[in-house]
Amino acid sequence: MKGEWLWRLAKGLEFVGMVIVLAGLVASMSLGVGEDGLKSMAYSGYGLLWGGLIFLAGYAIERRIGAR
Repeated sequence: MKGEWLWRLAKGLEFVGMVIVLAGLVASMSLGVGEDGLKSMAYSGYGLLWGGLIFLAGYAIERRIGAR
């Protein structure tokens, strides 16, 4: 039961991380169209940074329990 709970946590973190990356990229594109380039790059960078870190946390948990 413990392994299943950790696996679900890991998958949830991976999902949330990818959603954050996607949200950052969508915000970046919408600002980039409006000619606000530097702010656009900041949204893209923060989305990739935080989303990537959350995704990697989920990946690490999954590797630790041996599901991957």
